[in-house]
Amino acid sequence: MAQVNVHEAKSQLSALIARVLAGEQVTIARAGVPVVDLVPHRGVEIVYGLGRDEPEHDPAIFDGIDEEIRALFYDEREE
Repeated sequence: MAQVNVHEAKSQLSALIARVLAGEQVTIARAGVPVVDLVPHRGVEIVYGLGRDEPEHDPAIFDGIDEEIRALFYDEREE
């Protein structure tokens, strides 16, 4: 595991990212004390906005008009 100080991390960030992506563990330290670890992104999809907590839906459910609703709106009731 590599440990670099903040100044070195700022000046060599691209190289450190490449090392992390290659599988190496890199820790950034401040005055010799470990502060953060660089880790690769895990590919989690982030959804912002109102729909972030909504479950996915099946678009086929919304195809066409329900017959009962159509009859009520267009007065085509079967009597």
